[in-house]
Amino acid sequence: MVELAALLSDLDAETTAVDALLTNRPAADWARPTPSPGWTVAHQIAHLAWTDHAALLATTDDAQFVALLAPLADDPDRIVDKGAESFLKPPDELRQHWLDGHKRLTEALRDAPPGKRIPWFGNLITPQSMATARLMETWAHGLDIADTLGTTQEPTERLRHIAFLGFRTLGHSFLAHGRRTPDEPVRVELVAPDGSEWAFGPETATNRLTGPALDFCLLVTQRRSPADLALETTGPIATEWLQVAQAFAGPPGAKREASR
Repeated sequence: MVELAALLSDLDAETTAVDALLTNRPAADWARPTPSPGWTVAHQIAHLAWTDHAALLATTDDAQFVALLAPLADDPDRIVDKGAESFLKPPDELRQHWLDGHKRLTEALRDAPPGKRIPWFGNLITPQSMATARLMETWAHGLDIADTLGTTQEPTERLRHIAFLGFRTLGHSFLAHGRRTPDEPVRVELVAPDGSEWAFGPETATNRLTGPALDFCLLVTQRRSPADLALETTGPIATEWLQVAQAFAGPPGAKREASR
């Protein structure tokens, strides 16, 4: 398991990378529509800010976490949208609100007592898992912003956290789509940004998924259609996984259309 301090350092670095996309951007850029239907660049940052706030409350005050979600429970399919909408502010204020909230969350995770379990949308997770989930979301929503602004984010070794989370959530992916949890393992072999190999799962597994680590991360965050990714599968479970993969909690996300 990756140490919490290292995870939080990588989460800080990912947050800094996304923030760099917004440096000196005019207000008009914050209003541009992103690949997420109905969301502007401002919505993307508001979502990160709201979710960091929710994670902070879940880490430090269970009752306040429940109170945050209670007004949204009457429309569970729109909890994420409503959360983002509730945090919308003018660009400069929103950016600072997001960065301040990120700092408070990382401090709370760093100070969490040993053995702490954090309630998170039906699960109890460790501070390490929370940090990994926040890094995954920060990267994914940063990618939406980069796509919107016509820039690129160079893949880094931080993708390993997202790849591991994507691998660990195989069962959740099937359940979220109303399908039976696979009873056989999948071997995942990925080419890292530096050319090395990242591998997860037993070497003897008959179901296998291989390809670039970046493409796998794009798959499990649902930022690209499987048809646009250089991922190869062997076996029915691995092949079906391409259609349902999601590293995030909650119901199935809206899939992206293939570009070709």
